[in-house]
Amino acid sequence: MTMNWKEKAIAVCDAKIAQKGEKVGLSFYAFFANKNDDPKTLMDAATWWIKNHELDHFEKAVKIRDMLKQQQ
Repeated sequence: MTMNWKEKAIAVCDAKIAQKGEKVGLSFYAFFANKNDDPKTLMDAATWWIKNHELDHFEKAVKIRDMLKQQQ
């Protein structure tokens, strides 16, 4: 996971939480545009989400943000 993607993902989580509240859920697709213009980063995010952490398709944005902040 690159620092750039991590920062972007945290910002997306923060925006979703601010917009819809702390119970809002999202999938890793929320971090990307509808067009797959960065397949490597998309695969890195999918691997982090599915393989490394075995998360459900939708998870609370607060949980994902906190997990990302804890990662070094």
